[in-house]
Order: sequence, then C-alpha cells, then structure tokens
Amino acid sequence: MGQDSQHQKLNFEPNEISHHYGKNVHLVSSPLMLSLLAKLGNPKTHQPQINELTQMLYSYLMDNVIDLLFPRKLASIDTRMKSSHPEAVYAGEIIDPQVPCVTVDLARAGTFPSHLCYNKLNYLMNPELVRQDHFYVARLTDDKGQVTGVNVSGSKIGGSVDNAIVLFPDPMGATGGTIVQAYDHYLKKVGGKPRIMVAMHLIITPEYLKKVTKACPDLHIFALRLDRGLSSEEVLKENPGKHWNEEKGLNEHQYIVPGAGGLGEILNNSYC
Repeated sequence: MGQDSQHQKLNFEPNEISHHYGKNVHLVSSPLMLSLLAKLGNPKTHQPQINELTQMLYSYLMDNVIDLLFPRKLASIDTRMKSSHPEAVYAGEIIDPQVPCVTVDLARAGTFPSHLCYNKLNYLMNPELVRQDHFYVARLTDDKGQVTGVNVSGSKIGGSVDNAIVLFPDPMGATGGTIVQAYDHYLKKVGGKPRIMVAMHLIITPEYLKKVTKACPDLHIFALRLDRGLSSEEVLKENPGKHWNEEKGLNEHQYIVPGAGGLGEILNNSYC
C-alpha cells in the first residue's frame, strides 16, 4: 500500500507562554490546565479531589513532554480492518517505544506524580525499559524558616541511566534546591549518560529558574504555571523574565505566592 504523507513526519507545535528564561524552559499555556490548577490550590479542595486533579494535570504535562521531546520512528501497524482490507495498516511515525525511560520519585511531594508518569510510560513504551527510582529528599530550614539546603536521606536507584530519558516530576519548583541535587546525583553518581533530563512541575518561581537554569544548563523544565505574585505591578505587566532580577515568587519562608500550599503535605494528608 502507499504511504500517506501526512503521517510521515509529524509536526508538534507546543502552546507555550513567551518568556526570557531560555530555550529549555517550557511554560505551557492552557486555559483548561490553569483552571484545574487554580482549583487544586484552593483551600476548599480536599482529597480525593486533590489526587484526581493532580492526575489530570500531570497527564497533560506528560503529553507535552512526550510530543515535544521523545524520539520517534516510522512503523507499520495492522488495524482490525486488515482482515477485510489489506490496505488497513497505519504506516507513519510513532513514539519510539524502545527508548529507556526513568521517572524519579522525589519523595514525598513527587511520589504520586512520579507514579502517574511511570504508569503512562508503561502503556506507551516497552515496559521492560521503563523504571521508577526513589530519591528521598527534603528541604532544610533554619530557626527562622529560611531554606538552608537539601537533606538526602536515602535512595533506591535501579541501575544505569545510559541513553535514557530521565524525568523528575516534582509539583512545586520553589527554590530549586531539590532539582539541582537530583540532577547532580544522576549526572555524577549514577552510571551512564542520559539521553535527556526533564523536570516536570505544576508551579515554578523566577527564583527557581534563576538557580536551576544556571546549575543545570542541559535540563529541560516544563511547568503549567509561573508564579511571581510578589513582584511589583510594573514587573507583572511585562513578559516573564524581562526583569528577571526584580521578579519575586517566594515569601520569607520560601513558599510560593500565589502557589498552592505545601503539596507534599496536602497530597499525603500528612502535616508533620
């Protein structure tokens, strides 16, 4: 049968907000996702809606990452109509299922998002090449509530990441300390060279971007919302990143404003 030209080289144009943070930062623009994210952060929203909303948000975020960054291949796949028509074969591009993928659970806020990504990848990719690692990390604060660093209390990593797509699904990108720690760990202490590394967030701040883009130049960053709510009115009128040094999204305790509250606590219903 002949090959349909429309399927031979698929084009995906991401719908992203224009900004000045660099080519590896992807601020996804979606009215639907912003509506759901606003509901997730509302104090009247509780479990089980918290998990359901998080699943919807990460499914969409994962779709954007896959369509934009995952390698493709040409394939011929029979359909159920082939028993009646020999032409009933899809011949065109698909996501290459033979690419190794690792999703990293940055416990505890990232545990459920990582599971959601892991589950989706097992449907799309060769499940034998998909795994979930676990990295136990938490922010360290002083007696004034200031973030002073990151505490890594343990990890469970299933092997090399050579030629793998490595995902860090962590809902809140506040200061950037957790992502920098995880990125460095996988580059320097886990065997192999990753094909690409991707941080996946619901909300990030300008402060996060300043730290992470400098420390992790090859990391792709995806977010559904950039929060800079403590910036001046003049700064808020400009495109994100135009006055980066004047943008502010963290309060005195390094929590995001507008933000969504501590999602690590909210997702797990654990406030200690």
